[in-house]
Amino acid sequence: MAMLEVKNLEVYYGVICALKGISFEVNEGEIVSLIGANGAGKTTMMQSVVGIIPKKSGTVLFNGQNITKTPCHKIVQLGMTQVPEGRRIFQELSVYENLMMGAYTVRDQQRFKADLESIYERFPRLAERRNQVAGTLSGGEQQMLAMSRALMSHPKLLMLDEPSMGLAPILVDQIFEIIKELHASGTTILLVEQNASKALQIADRAYVLENGVITLSGTGAELAQSDDVRKAYLGG
Repeated sequence: MAMLEVKNLEVYYGVICALKGISFEVNEGEIVSLIGANGAGKTTMMQSVVGIIPKKSGTVLFNGQNITKTPCHKIVQLGMTQVPEGRRIFQELSVYENLMMGAYTVRDQQRFKADLESIYERFPRLAERRNQVAGTLSGGEQQMLAMSRALMSHPKLLMLDEPSMGLAPILVDQIFEIIKELHASGTTILLVEQNASKALQIADRAYVLENGVITLSGTGAELAQSDDVRKAYLGG
């Protein structure tokens, strides 16, 4: 069953068409990767789906509910959460305070405490630095914090925008292991990623976005073997 359905989505910046009627879906329990070069429209797609950027036309359905015109904060309450490109943590707040911000939809204090302990168990580094100012964390730690902040809202669908950006290779491997663990624990994931090799390795299905148009789709393995994808994104 499709958890997220995007149909004929168009987005404009002034007179420039950034997304040209794209359609795709994410089924419950999947990891779906969307790959493409810089400027292809990946982040625009992500931000328009969650209501940050207005849509010119098209429809977005989440668990069968039309959320095309639903405000961003309401979409989070429905169970869709985005980890934005560049992490966008609250630099001057502590690790703990960032996690509190992620849990703003949670009213049950016992649940909040249990969620917090679960995050600290999954990410011991964050537990060690719970009182540290977030802006002083390393890039990898900040990415863990951004992902953890999103998990505090109990997302049914976790949307990750370029989680490996700016990280050393060893940290990229670590972040992708975390993504696989989150998926194994039952979270459906939409992954927007420039590192096509890594994204396709873990994807059940994938799409290629070029200049605001989806040009290819298939399983992660199929696209990894595609000559066009290998030449454009995999250095083959």
